[in-house]
Amino acid sequence: MSTTASDVQGGDRPAIVVDDVRYRVPGKEILKGVTLSVEKGAILSVMGMSGCGKTTLLHCLGGLTTPTSGQITICGKPIVGLRERELNEVRESMGMVFQYAALFDSLTVFENVAFGLRRRKRLPEKEIRRIVTEKLALAAVSGTENMYPAELSGGMAKRVGLARALAMEPTILLYDEPTSGLDPIVVSVIDEQIMRTRDQVGVTSIVVSHNVQSVFRMSDHVAMLHEGQLRAFGTVDEIRNSTDPTVRQFIEGRTTGPIEVATR
Repeated sequence: MSTTASDVQGGDRPAIVVDDVRYRVPGKEILKGVTLSVEKGAILSVMGMSGCGKTTLLHCLGGLTTPTSGQITICGKPIVGLRERELNEVRESMGMVFQYAALFDSLTVFENVAFGLRRRKRLPEKEIRRIVTEKLALAAVSGTENMYPAELSGGMAKRVGLARALAMEPTILLYDEPTSGLDPIVVSVIDEQIMRTRDQVGVTSIVVSHNVQSVFRMSDHVAMLHEGQLRAFGTVDEIRNSTDPTVRQFIEGRTTGPIEVATR
């Protein structure tokens, strides 16, 4: 079940609308007319094979990459074509949780979480300390303030990255492969943390992942990209019960089917 631009007219305005977004580089079209919308406060997971355009779409949503054509609307504001100053104003409402946490190795956990607050908001130190303590508690990593990234486990580092994003009070959170490289139990912990963050803070979440079990566990809606196109879009049950051969091969992890599997 796919979403068209007309589907997002009327009623409560979606948090995000992607309308016929394309992105080309010399010799290759990475996104081929992607259209979908995301409800406020929902978790949308974007899955698909490596190289299908998942991360490129996430970067377009965050304003890090400019689509070749099409439009992206964030909380009612079209962002494609905005000047950098205007785009930065939109980014103020967004947080990014990077694949490998992207913490500053030379800074403590406290300094990492406080980094954006000190650069972008003029707050007294007492208020910064309150916010950092609150967000670390929300991300379930209280007590790590004086630790350095090298002292954290992979799962803890990802949750500190989440706390850093939450410190800026975003209404939209973008997660790039948040469970990549983690063992199955820690994957479940991160999934539960993403859902808990949605429930407690009310943020709209876009999660890029190729972990099908994780996607089915935490998502409100799922989008599957294949070769740059939106192959499927729907609820978890709709995707799980899809009869599309490409979708079935991906979610079942089969080597045979319409998806060509590299053997080298």
